Amino acid sequence: MAILKVIEVLSNSKKSWEDAASNAVKEAHKTVKNIVSVNVNNFSITVNDGKPHEYRVNVKITFAVGK
Repeated sequence: MAILKVIEVLSNSKKSWEDAASNAVKEAHKTVKNIVSVNVNNFSITVNDGKPHEYRVNVKITFAVGK
């Protein structure tokens, strides 16, 4: 039986929410191994001069810590 742990990560992108979520996984993977899933909890956009400026996501990353 695997033991799983969940961490919460905030990430951003100038391109899209998908890119922001991908950035979260890429950065987390640098120090967290065995990532098994990502749950996107919240989407937001900052606005600058009436235009979308930055896409932001709040994700929960699940990874295995034991078997």
